[in-house]
Amino acid sequence: MKRTRIGLHTLVILLLLIFSATVAAQKPEKKQVSGNPANLPAAIWRNAESVGSLNLLYGAGGQEHAPDANGRYTFVKEIMTGGSPKFDVRDAQGVLWRVKMGHESHSEVAATRLLWAAGYFVDEDYYLPQIKVTRLPKLHRGGEFVASGGTVRNVRLERRPKEVKKVGSWSWFDNPFLEKREFNGLCVMMALLNNWDLKASNNTIKTTGGERRYMITDLGATFGKTGNSFSRSRSVLKDYANSKFVDKMTPEFVDFVMESRPFAAAAINVSYYKKRTKMENITEHIPRADAKWLGLKLAQLSEEQIRDCFRAGGFTPEEVEGYTTVVRKRIAELGAL
Repeated sequence: MKRTRIGLHTLVILLLLIFSATVAAQKPEKKQVSGNPANLPAAIWRNAESVGSLNLLYGAGGQEHAPDANGRYTFVKEIMTGGSPKFDVRDAQGVLWRVKMGHESHSEVAATRLLWAAGYFVDEDYYLPQIKVTRLPKLHRGGEFVASGGTVRNVRLERRPKEVKKVGSWSWFDNPFLEKREFNGLCVMMALLNNWDLKASNNTIKTTGGERRYMITDLGATFGKTGNSFSRSRSVLKDYANSKFVDKMTPEFVDFVMESRPFAAAAINVSYYKKRTKMENITEHIPRADAKWLGLKLAQLSEEQIRDCFRAGGFTPEEVEGYTTVVRKRIAELGAL
């Protein structure tokens, strides 16, 4: 009897050890996926099933994530980085939004729509002519957009969900997608939008959907003219319409116009001068096949969808028509390569 009791006791212990070992073996794998973003697959583009059916009035976030134009927003904090005045708010549902004021609120919203239509990852951005913000203090920047009673005019709201995490930034000259068609297409998109602010700090890696997504998260310096600090512009239809798109071509490659070389006097700051000048290389030596591939993607958009990009950005009806004409012309140039 004694021998039998010892055998049963040993068997129970063995079973417990086996169970514990099985559970322990499973835990590290779970931690590896959720705890270390470097183990997630990198992505810069997704294949939209039907470009022609995309709702570009609401963009990546859709109508279901759109901010309430008549809602009350509570001030959280002012953001002092970047060229445009910004601050964070929470809506009545507890959703965090980053509010950007000024001219970039128009151009950025429209740019995210076109970039998303081409298959690239973007923030969920929306434009509202005004919002009401409670507990709004006197801002260090952007006071000219604030009226009495906490009314803030001419704003872009970027939805910032808790499940999306920023894990770093990325460079145009050092990333996992160099030489790939999708990356070359993104470079062409920068030329199409006339985005002259191509510094690495505007490029963000975010974890969401089980991926590390490489995104451009500041697209405000678009739809104007590229150039140095004296000549460049944003959200200026005349400048955008008069800008040259394709610079030169060979049988295999295309150079698109991107003027970012600083004014000569800026050469005293050698690092700044080199960085800005190097940006011009981003849209050069693009394989014609890759540029044409992007053009054929964008050609699936209807004229009305392109109009919706600019309507979403709060442009005037005249500006909507003007920008739509220029974008369609540039898409046609890509398709003809």
